[in-house]
Amino acid sequence: MATSKSVIVQGPAGQLEGLLDTPSDAPRAIAVVCHPHPLQQGTMNNKVAYILARAFNDLGAVSLRFNFRGVGRSAGSFDNGNGETGDALAAMDWMRAKYPGLPLWLGGFSFGAYVALRAQSERPVKRLVTVAPAAERFNTAPIKLSIYPWLLIQGDADEVISPQTVFDWARNLRHPPSLVVLKGAGHFFHGRLNELRQAVVEYFSTGMGVSRGSVRL
Repeated sequence: MATSKSVIVQGPAGQLEGLLDTPSDAPRAIAVVCHPHPLQQGTMNNKVAYILARAFNDLGAVSLRFNFRGVGRSAGSFDNGNGETGDALAAMDWMRAKYPGLPLWLGGFSFGAYVALRAQSERPVKRLVTVAPAAERFNTAPIKLSIYPWLLIQGDADEVISPQTVFDWARNLRHPPSLVVLKGAGHFFHGRLNELRQAVVEYFSTGMGVSRGSVRL
Protein backbone atom coordinates (compact mmCIF):
# COMPACT_ATOMS: atom_id res chain seq x y z
CA MET A 1 0.00 0.00 0.00
CA ALA A 2 1.26 3.46 -0.92
CA THR A 3 1.31 6.10 1.81
CA SER A 4 0.74 9.87 1.54
CA LYS A 5 2.62 12.57 3.43
CA SER A 6 2.07 16.34 3.41
CA VAL A 7 5.14 18.31 2.29
CA ILE A 8 6.09 21.90 1.53
CA VAL A 9 8.14 22.76 -1.55
CA GLN A 10 9.74 26.17 -2.04
CA GLY A 11 8.47 27.61 -5.33
CA PRO A 12 9.27 30.80 -7.23
CA ALA A 13 6.27 32.60 -5.66
CA GLY A 14 6.66 31.10 -2.19
CA GLN A 15 5.70 27.80 -0.62
CA LEU A 16 3.92 25.07 -2.58
CA GLU A 17 1.68 22.64 -0.76
CA GLY A 18 2.26 19.04 -1.76
CA LEU A 19 1.46 15.40 -1.12
CA LEU A 20 4.18 12.80 -1.41
CA ASP A 21 2.79 9.38 -2.37
CA THR A 22 5.35 6.67 -1.58
CA PRO A 23 5.15 3.05 -2.78
CA SER A 24 5.58 0.19 -0.31
CA ASP A 25 8.94 -0.86 -1.79
CA ALA A 26 12.04 1.29 -2.30
CA PRO A 27 11.33 3.66 -5.22
CA ARG A 28 13.05 3.13 -8.54
CA ALA A 29 11.92 6.46 -10.00
CA ILE A 30 10.44 9.82 -9.03
CA ALA A 31 7.30 11.37 -10.52
CA VAL A 32 5.60 14.77 -10.43
CA VAL A 33 1.89 15.16 -11.21
CA CYS A 34 0.31 18.47 -12.32
CA HIS A 35 -3.37 19.13 -11.55
CA PRO A 36 -6.09 20.74 -13.73
CA HIS A 37 -7.00 24.42 -14.04
CA PRO A 38 -6.75 26.35 -10.75
CA LEU A 39 -9.61 28.68 -11.69
CA GLN A 40 -11.93 25.72 -12.29
CA GLN A 41 -11.52 24.02 -8.89
CA GLY A 42 -8.42 22.15 -9.97
CA THR A 43 -6.26 20.96 -7.06
CA MET A 44 -3.75 18.24 -6.26
CA ASN A 45 -6.68 16.25 -4.82
CA ASN A 46 -8.36 16.01 -8.21
CA LYS A 47 -9.30 12.38 -8.85
CA VAL A 48 -7.39 12.10 -12.12
CA ALA A 49 -4.26 13.61 -10.54
CA TYR A 50 -4.63 11.16 -7.67
CA ILE A 51 -5.00 8.22 -10.07
CA LEU A 52 -1.89 9.29 -12.00
CA ALA A 53 0.09 9.43 -8.76
CA ARG A 54 -1.13 5.97 -7.78
CA ALA A 55 -0.37 4.57 -11.23
CA PHE A 56 3.18 5.85 -10.88
CA ASN A 57 3.30 4.22 -7.43
CA ASP A 58 2.19 0.95 -9.02
CA LEU A 59 5.15 1.25 -11.38
CA GLY A 60 7.58 1.78 -8.50
CA ALA A 61 7.87 5.57 -8.42
CA VAL A 62 7.46 7.92 -5.48
CA SER A 63 5.02 10.62 -6.66
CA LEU A 64 4.62 14.28 -5.77
CA ARG A 65 1.28 15.98 -6.30
CA PHE A 66 1.34 19.68 -5.52
CA ASN A 67 -0.96 22.69 -5.60
CA PHE A 68 -0.11 25.36 -8.12
CA ARG A 69 0.37 28.91 -6.85
CA GLY A 70 -2.75 30.38 -5.27
CA VAL A 71 -4.37 26.98 -4.67
CA GLY A 72 -4.88 25.65 -1.15
CA ARG A 73 -1.91 26.65 0.99
CA SER A 74 0.34 27.45 -1.98
CA ALA A 75 1.50 31.06 -2.17
CA GLY A 76 1.01 33.36 -5.14
CA SER A 77 -1.77 33.80 -7.68
CA PHE A 78 -2.79 32.31 -11.03
CA ASP A 79 -0.36 33.14 -13.86
CA ASN A 80 -1.95 31.60 -16.97
CA GLY A 81 0.52 28.73 -17.17
CA ASN A 82 3.73 30.75 -17.01
CA GLY A 83 4.20 30.85 -13.24
CA GLU A 84 2.65 27.40 -12.95
CA THR A 85 5.42 26.04 -15.18
CA GLY A 86 7.90 27.54 -12.74
CA ASP A 87 6.02 25.80 -9.93
CA ALA A 88 6.30 22.47 -11.74
CA LEU A 89 10.01 22.96 -12.32
CA ALA A 90 10.49 23.73 -8.63
CA ALA A 91 8.60 20.55 -7.73
CA MET A 92 10.72 18.53 -10.14
CA ASP A 93 13.95 19.99 -8.75
CA TRP A 94 12.79 19.28 -5.19
CA MET A 95 12.19 15.64 -6.04
CA ARG A 96 15.54 15.32 -7.82
CA ALA A 97 17.32 16.73 -4.77
CA LYS A 98 15.40 14.51 -2.35
CA TYR A 99 15.93 11.34 -4.40
CA PRO A 100 19.19 11.91 -6.31
CA GLY A 101 20.02 9.60 -9.16
CA LEU A 102 16.49 8.33 -9.80
CA PRO A 103 14.87 8.88 -13.23
CA LEU A 104 12.24 11.60 -13.41
CA TRP A 105 8.71 10.92 -14.70
CA LEU A 106 6.08 13.58 -15.29
CA GLY A 107 2.30 13.53 -15.59
CA GLY A 108 -0.51 16.02 -15.92
CA PHE A 109 -4.23 16.31 -16.51
CA SER A 110 -5.93 18.96 -18.70
CA PHE A 111 -4.29 22.31 -17.85
CA GLY A 112 -1.78 20.31 -15.84
CA ALA A 113 -0.89 18.34 -18.98
CA TYR A 114 -0.14 21.62 -20.76
CA VAL A 115 2.10 22.69 -17.86
CA ALA A 116 3.81 19.29 -17.88
CA LEU A 117 4.49 19.65 -21.61
CA ARG A 118 6.09 23.03 -20.99
CA ALA A 119 8.10 21.79 -18.01
CA GLN A 120 9.53 18.76 -19.80
CA SER A 121 11.16 21.15 -22.27
CA GLU A 122 13.45 22.31 -19.46
CA ARG A 123 14.25 19.18 -17.46
CA PRO A 124 15.46 15.65 -18.37
CA VAL A 125 12.29 13.57 -18.24
CA LYS A 126 12.32 9.82 -18.84
CA ARG A 127 8.56 9.21 -19.08
CA LEU A 128 5.58 11.48 -19.73
CA VAL A 129 1.83 10.94 -19.29
CA THR A 130 -0.62 13.57 -20.48
CA VAL A 131 -4.34 13.08 -19.88
CA ALA A 132 -6.83 15.16 -21.91
CA PRO A 133 -4.24 17.88 -22.65
CA ALA A 134 -5.72 21.34 -23.20
CA ALA A 135 -4.15 21.59 -26.65
CA GLU A 136 -6.82 23.89 -28.07
CA ARG A 137 -6.73 26.43 -25.24
CA PHE A 138 -3.05 27.29 -25.00
CA ASN A 139 -0.17 27.91 -27.38
CA THR A 140 1.63 24.60 -27.70
CA ALA A 141 3.79 25.65 -30.67
CA PRO A 142 6.91 26.63 -28.64
CA ILE A 143 6.95 23.35 -26.69
CA LYS A 144 10.05 21.27 -27.43
CA LEU A 145 9.55 17.53 -27.20
CA SER A 146 12.31 14.98 -26.80
CA ILE A 147 12.13 11.30 -27.73
CA TYR A 148 11.14 9.19 -24.73
CA PRO A 149 8.12 7.03 -23.81
CA TRP A 150 5.11 9.36 -23.87
CA LEU A 151 1.54 8.22 -23.31
CA LEU A 152 -1.45 10.41 -24.12
CA ILE A 153 -4.85 9.31 -22.78
CA GLN A 154 -8.00 10.92 -24.15
CA GLY A 155 -11.69 10.24 -23.79
CA ASP A 156 -13.58 10.43 -27.08
CA ALA A 157 -16.66 11.91 -25.35
CA ASP A 158 -14.72 14.80 -23.74
CA GLU A 159 -17.14 17.69 -23.21
CA VAL A 160 -14.44 20.23 -22.25
CA ILE A 161 -11.59 19.64 -24.69
CA SER A 162 -12.28 18.68 -28.32
CA PRO A 163 -11.00 15.10 -28.72
CA GLN A 164 -10.44 15.58 -32.45
CA THR A 165 -8.32 18.68 -31.81
CA VAL A 166 -6.17 16.64 -29.42
CA PHE A 167 -5.88 13.78 -31.90
CA ASP A 168 -4.93 16.10 -34.77
CA TRP A 169 -2.40 18.00 -32.66
CA ALA A 170 -0.73 14.81 -31.41
CA ARG A 171 -0.57 13.08 -34.76
CA ASN A 172 1.00 16.09 -36.45
CA LEU A 173 3.92 16.24 -34.02
CA ARG A 174 7.34 15.23 -35.28
CA HIS A 175 7.51 12.62 -32.51
CA PRO A 176 3.87 11.81 -31.68
CA PRO A 177 2.93 10.07 -28.44
CA SER A 178 1.36 6.69 -28.03
CA LEU A 179 -2.38 7.31 -27.84
CA VAL A 180 -4.93 5.48 -25.71
CA VAL A 181 -8.53 6.47 -26.39
CA LEU A 182 -11.14 5.59 -23.78
CA LYS A 183 -14.37 5.19 -25.73
CA GLY A 184 -17.30 7.02 -24.17
CA ALA A 185 -15.19 8.70 -21.47
CA GLY A 186 -15.78 12.36 -20.65
CA HIS A 187 -13.24 14.93 -19.58
CA PHE A 188 -13.18 13.90 -15.92
CA PHE A 189 -13.28 10.14 -16.63
CA HIS A 190 -16.20 9.53 -14.26
CA GLY A 191 -16.54 5.79 -13.76
CA ARG A 192 -13.41 5.17 -15.84
CA LEU A 193 -10.61 6.01 -13.42
CA ASN A 194 -9.57 2.40 -12.89
CA GLU A 195 -9.25 1.97 -16.65
CA LEU A 196 -7.11 5.09 -16.82
CA ARG A 197 -4.84 3.77 -14.07
CA GLN A 198 -4.61 0.39 -15.75
CA ALA A 199 -3.76 1.99 -19.11
CA VAL A 200 -0.79 3.82 -17.58
CA VAL A 201 0.48 0.77 -15.71
CA GLU A 202 0.12 -1.61 -18.66
CA TYR A 203 1.74 0.80 -21.11
CA PHE A 204 4.92 1.14 -19.09
CA SER A 205 5.10 -2.38 -17.65
CA THR A 206 4.53 -4.47 -20.78
CA GLY A 207 7.09 -2.97 -23.11
CA MET A 208 4.65 -0.61 -24.84
CA GLY A 209 6.62 2.27 -23.37
CA VAL A 210 9.23 1.89 -26.11
CA SER A 211 6.74 1.94 -28.98
CA ARG A 212 4.32 4.38 -30.55
CA GLY A 213 0.78 3.60 -31.59
CA SER A 214 -2.91 4.06 -30.97
CA VAL A 215 -5.16 1.92 -28.80
CA ARG A 216 -8.89 2.28 -28.20
CA LEU A 217 -10.39 0.87 -25.00
